Amino acid sequence: MSEIESFNIAAGEAPSVLILGSIPGVASLQAVQYYAHPRNAFWPIVCDFYQLDAEAPYEQRLAGLNSKGVALWDVLHRARRKGSLDSAIEKASMEPNAIDRWLAQTPSISRILLNGGTAAKEFGRYFKPLLSEPSLQVIACPSTSPAYAAMRFEEKKRLWHEALKGDV
Repeated sequence: MSEIESFNIAAGEAPSVLILGSIPGVASLQAVQYYAHPRNAFWPIVCDFYQLDAEAPYEQRLAGLNSKGVALWDVLHRARRKGSLDSAIEKASMEPNAIDRWLAQTPSISRILLNGGTAAKEFGRYFKPLLSEPSLQVIACPSTSPAYAAMRFEEKKRLWHEALKGDV
């Protein structure tokens, strides 16, 4: 089991959307980049929606996303896990990020998109009051991880685009 920590929040000025994953996988930790696994569908999906270059260097993609009012972070701040699978996270080791405190200082956020089942489950466990916050729309989205092969890319993209539009 390795002790892992999430990255700092990546946010621009007055973001309106917060996308939360569970905690970075091995490829992301090694690259020090959100969604770094080459088969993760995250960047192709969001870059398509916001008309950004999915092949651009990471810093350019992240800056482009932040300029569109999107912030990236993870539900978990720290945990122990062997490998990259969320199912391998040691439940007793989970520590959440201070999402509620950050949101209190960032009133521009109106929508939270949860990337995958673990992000949705742990967000609900640690931040349940936010689920009934009238000023927030919280949407569970399908995981963009290559480990989630139960849904085809086109369907993931369709559901993510609906969530990014706020039409869910």
